[in-house]
Amino acid sequence: MFSFFKKKPPADSAAPAAAPAPAPAEMSAEPPAPARSVFSPSSWFGAKPAEPPPAVPAPPPATPAIAPVVPVSVPGPVDAVETLAPGPAPTPSEAPPPSERSGWLGKLKMGLRKTGNSITAAFVNAQIDDTLYEELEEALLMADTGVKATEFLLEDLRRRVRSNMATEASQVKLLLADAIADLLRPLEKELVIGEHTPTVIMVAGVNGAGKTTSIGKLTKHLSNESASVLLAAADTFRAAAREQLLVWADRNTVEIVSQEGGDPAAVSFDAVNAGKARGKDVVLVDTAGRLPTQLHLMDELKKIKRVVARADATAPHEVLLVIDGNTGQNALAQVKAFDEALGLTGLVITKLDGTAKGGVLCAIARERPIPVYFIGVGEKLEDLETFKAREFAQALMG
Repeated sequence: MFSFFKKKPPADSAAPAAAPAPAPAEMSAEPPAPARSVFSPSSWFGAKPAEPPPAVPAPPPATPAIAPVVPVSVPGPVDAVETLAPGPAPTPSEAPPPSERSGWLGKLKMGLRKTGNSITAAFVNAQIDDTLYEELEEALLMADTGVKATEFLLEDLRRRVRSNMATEASQVKLLLADAIADLLRPLEKELVIGEHTPTVIMVAGVNGAGKTTSIGKLTKHLSNESASVLLAAADTFRAAAREQLLVWADRNTVEIVSQEGGDPAAVSFDAVNAGKARGKDVVLVDTAGRLPTQLHLMDELKKIKRVVARADATAPHEVLLVIDGNTGQNALAQVKAFDEALGLTGLVITKLDGTAKGGVLCAIARERPIPVYFIGVGEKLEDLETFKAREFAQALMG
């Protein structure tokens, strides 16, 4: 089980505000450490953990008063006490919570099949020789893994093959999955919600990358976690952007700050101030889609970030870039350009389903390792999930 949204408790508070009283059987145990999760995990991140049943206090010693209720068939008072005593409460390890992550893994594997098939085809009836490595190099480059990441992976793979004394192509395939997972592992990071009130998240991206839809999905899941969200419709350039965000706000019953034809920086400034005044947990700022080559629009993004900092000196706390997984090496170019302009803190990779260019995450990990908070393989709400390097590598290699 894993959780995603975390909260660090304030420095001046030693424990949560209202801790439940321990059961009588637990009085002698040491008090647990303060919980860091601000929201209980939803099905978006996996099944909600089953809460262990409260410990049942031990029955009182046998007394003459309860002797008459012992069944006649019970041979003695010792057996009577054993029939009345409850069994031990199951521990979490004995009753693990059911996981819905397997369903997501199936979707991820299906979404990456075009990328993975071109790579795994090199292992069919293959021998461990230079021909295999050449075919793997070609397949990785075709998957938009990039020259630097491809060279790194093949060198790492050769080392693993020698150290493990692999003799079968199937073993090499597993070793390549391990190499990819290790390369992608630096991209894993938890998105912290609750360290600041509000947590201001600025979202950028090129046109058509799925930026506003991703904001809507994130809003939905934050709302499901009992987080209060305020949306800032700072995309005042696209005609339908404001209306699209209004639909998500209405659907999730959250507040929105918008101004038709207004200045994006002014809308963002008002939203942050409103979030502070209303005690919101999160302020999500939707910005206009733009290409990194449009310098005047990139300057507008920089202005939004500066103005947000005037409303809250610590904001924005997260600057996310939404990129389309189908764009391959262009996605890497976008990451570099937006990072230089804004200082990105995280990525959201969308539309990985059906793409043959899923190897671009390896290129990002090698050349600009910015954390990937979410990956998407479809349009449904549950098709946007947290990124795990091992899962991605396994899905990629079939």
